[in-house]
Amino acid sequence: MALSWNEIKERATKFSKEWEDTQNEEADAKPFLIEFFNVFGVNRKKFATFEHRVKKLDERDGYIDLLWKGTILVEMKSRGKNLDKAFVQAKDYLHGLKQHELPKYILVSDFENFKLHDLEEENIVEFKLHDLVNNVQNFGYLLGYQKKIYKEQDPANIKAAELMGKLHDRLKEIGYDGHPLEVYLVRLLFCLFAEDTTIFNKQQFQDFITNRTNEDGSDLAPKLQELFQVLDTPTEKRFKNLDEQLAEFPYVNGKLFQEILPMASFDSKMRLALLECCYIDWSKISPAIFGSMFQSVMNPKERRNLGAHYTSETNILKLIKPLFLDELWAEFETIKSNKNKLPEFHKKISELKFLDPACGCGNFLVITYRELRLLEIAILRATYKNGQGVLDIQEIIWLDVDMMGGIEYEEFPARIAEVAMWLIDHQMNMQ
Repeated sequence: MALSWNEIKERATKFSKEWEDTQNEEADAKPFLIEFFNVFGVNRKKFATFEHRVKKLDERDGYIDLLWKGTILVEMKSRGKNLDKAFVQAKDYLHGLKQHELPKYILVSDFENFKLHDLEEENIVEFKLHDLVNNVQNFGYLLGYQKKIYKEQDPANIKAAELMGKLHDRLKEIGYDGHPLEVYLVRLLFCLFAEDTTIFNKQQFQDFITNRTNEDGSDLAPKLQELFQVLDTPTEKRFKNLDEQLAEFPYVNGKLFQEILPMASFDSKMRLALLECCYIDWSKISPAIFGSMFQSVMNPKERRNLGAHYTSETNILKLIKPLFLDELWAEFETIKSNKNKLPEFHKKISELKFLDPACGCGNFLVITYRELRLLEIAILRATYKNGQGVLDIQEIIWLDVDMMGGIEYEEFPARIAEVAMWLIDHQMNMQ
């Protein structure tokens, strides 16, 4: 599981002091980067490689100091060297990488100075080593702590639906259909989202498929079956000699992986299709659009028309804000400075119950729950604004998914709604 920000900051402070006199790229870059990743609780060996060879534009070999495929490229220089030139050098390496290997970030450093380039947002964060403690959240993507602006017609949503759709179509072609197929896809969806949002370790599901299954896909189905069983088993009840990579997966409560499904079957193209799904950054995709996305997965004609039958977040907010949300926020504004009334108001919203009698995939429930959790966060900030410590965060979070209920006739939308609620709950807990 991901480290807390407090622990990361403690590690960052210690790291800055230990490496404050480091200067030489050739002698110190590798141990420096190993310890840098350790600040965030990331084992470099599991994700990144040193001296990754690529072909540059001039067809000569280049060697990337450190590459975490699909995430970050790091170029180190000796102290005092020009970091703008280092960035140009790093960008030259991109030509030799495959599409799914291209990093979202480039970090250049001379041990004292850091420049973090966000290639998607096209911005730069600069700081010095001693100020790393105040900049650790800029590296939250290493753990999945990413603040994203969700777009209702984001191309990433359409691409995700199309890739999952390819996998759905092939499974259906071979005869894996009906209820088992629906549950199977929901499980895969959960795993894909989990490894990008700190439920799993970063790229944990992708690495399991890459490292533990044959390229021809012949053993992928039994390996997934084994993984699903592990996810449904509490850690203390697992076999003592369980494969180490499987044992690192967390227990997933909620019965998603409880049912024993018929064994599926994969070939090389299907395995590649699943890996292509892994290459997407699922933290960009809001749980609120899971319903429309995966209904479109089940219907090939709807895949390019994602959102046609989907109630947007904007329209949902237009309904729930005047219905009850605006009134709750107005009440909060009147009592937010009253330390006696804040707990009463907190208790009041925690006892609210919501029912959508035709919930479909749960869009209304997901958005309503998210907005109530945001209100709860505001209450907690007002309550603990003087910095009082909290030993157990679960003691002060009173809202949970049990306050939301829905009725749905079809099984698949109901399962999507259930998973979407788990995921939005996890996202809000991260905040």
